[in-house]
Amino acid sequence: MASSDPNKRPRPGPWPPAPESAAMPPTSWAKKTGFRPKFSGETNASDSGQIGIQQQSTRRRESDPNLDLEAGRVRPRQEKVNGETTGEKDKPPVRKRRDSDGGGSSGGGGGVAKSTNGQAVGTTATAEPAAVATTAAAAQQPSRRVSRNEEVVDVLPQVVDDDGFMSRHSHMKYELRDTPGLVPIGLYGFQHYLSILGSLILIPLVIVPAMGGNYEDTSNVVSTVLLVSGVTTLLHTSFGSRLPLIQGASFVYLAPALAIINSPEFLALKGNKFKHIMKELQGALIISSAFQAILGYSGLMSILVRLINPVVVAPTVAAVGLSFYSYGFPQIGTCLEIGAVQILLVILFSLYLRKISVLGHRVFLIYAVPLGLAITWSVAFLLTAVGVYSYKGCDVNAPVLNIISDHCRENIPKMKHCRVDALHALGSAPWFRFPYPLQWGMPVFHWKMALVMCVVSIISSVDSIGSYHASSLLVASRPPTPGVLSRGIGLEGLCSLLAGLWGTGTGSATLTENVHTIAVTKMGSRRAIELGACVLIVLSLIGKVGGFIASIPDVIVAGLLCFMWTMLTALGLSNLRYSEAGSSRNIIIVGLSLFLSLSIPAYFQQYGTQKSNLQVPSYFQPYVVASHGPIRTNFGALNYVLNTLLSLHMVIAFLVAVILDNTVPGSRQERGVYVWSDPETAKREPAVAKDYGLPFRVGKLFRWVKWVGL
Repeated sequence: MASSDPNKRPRPGPWPPAPESAAMPPTSWAKKTGFRPKFSGETNASDSGQIGIQQQSTRRRESDPNLDLEAGRVRPRQEKVNGETTGEKDKPPVRKRRDSDGGGSSGGGGGVAKSTNGQAVGTTATAEPAAVATTAAAAQQPSRRVSRNEEVVDVLPQVVDDDGFMSRHSHMKYELRDTPGLVPIGLYGFQHYLSILGSLILIPLVIVPAMGGNYEDTSNVVSTVLLVSGVTTLLHTSFGSRLPLIQGASFVYLAPALAIINSPEFLALKGNKFKHIMKELQGALIISSAFQAILGYSGLMSILVRLINPVVVAPTVAAVGLSFYSYGFPQIGTCLEIGAVQILLVILFSLYLRKISVLGHRVFLIYAVPLGLAITWSVAFLLTAVGVYSYKGCDVNAPVLNIISDHCRENIPKMKHCRVDALHALGSAPWFRFPYPLQWGMPVFHWKMALVMCVVSIISSVDSIGSYHASSLLVASRPPTPGVLSRGIGLEGLCSLLAGLWGTGTGSATLTENVHTIAVTKMGSRRAIELGACVLIVLSLIGKVGGFIASIPDVIVAGLLCFMWTMLTALGLSNLRYSEAGSSRNIIIVGLSLFLSLSIPAYFQQYGTQKSNLQVPSYFQPYVVASHGPIRTNFGALNYVLNTLLSLHMVIAFLVAVILDNTVPGSRQERGVYVWSDPETAKREPAVAKDYGLPFRVGKLFRWVKWVGL
């Protein structure tokens, strides 16, 4: 009979036991969600959100052949069913925490010491200290086998990432409900918004010139976007998901907006067609936002979310970034000396200088985009001031048909894309301007454009679901409940309604870059986001701010967008860390979704282009498919809808991924199914109620609406 003394156990085979030590945290980014590498190279991930906190074992357990290659120890076999961990029969009962925000250690002689945020930081004095592995010691000491039980909770463990920073609560400077003071919150809130600056301001710089707008129109739309972003962020952090997520003009809506802008009926318009097209966009956004609000507040989203998992979110969001490849470098090529410098600076700051800290802040990693923008804009301004982009007898504002000189025709494109006409842009912008609803006129409603935007609002909801889950694992005690998720999507619909009424040109949604910004800045305070939103509202009232942003040259915008779309693609694919990324099932589904999302739209975009006489820039060619697509029925509006939707990369990626992921057999563990908090359990935990409960006792008025609350 085996001895009950754990220090006198017989050797099970080629892996002799070693003295038990404190549980060591896994050492890779992927370990955040419970990855367990196998010899085959595939990863064995638990359900997302279900992470075990290690405890000292008091009974003997059988060894498992699975080996943790990174931690250097034998890992006991455990399976997770419906969020619960099952092990051997002699497993002691699981003790639950008193409070998700933190609590005392378990009573008795052994347990897990916890920090103030509820994370395990060590074991009791009865556990032996962890051995420090070195090359020499490894040759003399036998390999270590750890016997332990695991308690399953819906939080992330303390994990060291590849940059040497502790992940989850141990590395967050401020968590969701932290309010350290006005000055720290103000500084970190400003830092958070500045790091995400590109996502806030770049979309108007693309769509307004495409609609034929001038500097004044661009300045007004930028101010409107800042105002709506500030207001919707305040609404979302108060009555939506309540997570520290900035709302703004989303890249998800950019491609369909460009498709509507380049519709055949608008291409034939003469003169300033900006207001006419903007009113068409407003009408489409108002209808689609009402559809999204109904989808969320009716509770349908809590049902549809069962179909949306990491294998669906990853290719869908990645396709949003990949869909603009035809716009990025072709625009940079119009002024290569400025655009190439812009890209190289952002790469230098975000990669090569990312570990350099100034006063404890990784300034180059956090401010890669604004630093690159400031330097490149200054260089372009100086080159413009000294006359590098001025050519005798050439007027950049002259109509193309009035330009007779071949010399001017050759250099006018460089003047348009490289020059920084700051004086003209600032001069046309007033000091004070209040963006008001319906400032462009009464919206125009066409059901074909509204239907396109309704489908896109579903894609936007899928994007937001991934952001909710990833950000909650960073800053909150538990992931949100399906009701909180539905409430957040419903409020995003109302936020897009405000965007449609004010006329931003695109819908409002959770910016995907939020997750990366929270992880890099280590700031997850809801109050900091709200204070930054108030600053955005104030800046939107200063017309010169919008005028200054409108002076950014097209080539610099394209250079920044290349980086932003790259980040968007990578953040989308990072959702695969919640699933078994090495599974052949998931590899085929994701690969097929991405390939078809590029190939099928290419067929629609190239069909009939030889017969088309539409005069649009080459980088807008993919968005004029409605005029020459392959679907040609007797119903012109139906042709428009189908040709446009099937030419959008993200729509194809979503359809392929959601069908395959929900029809191809696969375990919950392999699929990495999102695990949301149980509503009844969440109500009993004060920390969860404080994280997601509505303020000002609003939740008590809507207790009967169970599908949009805790």
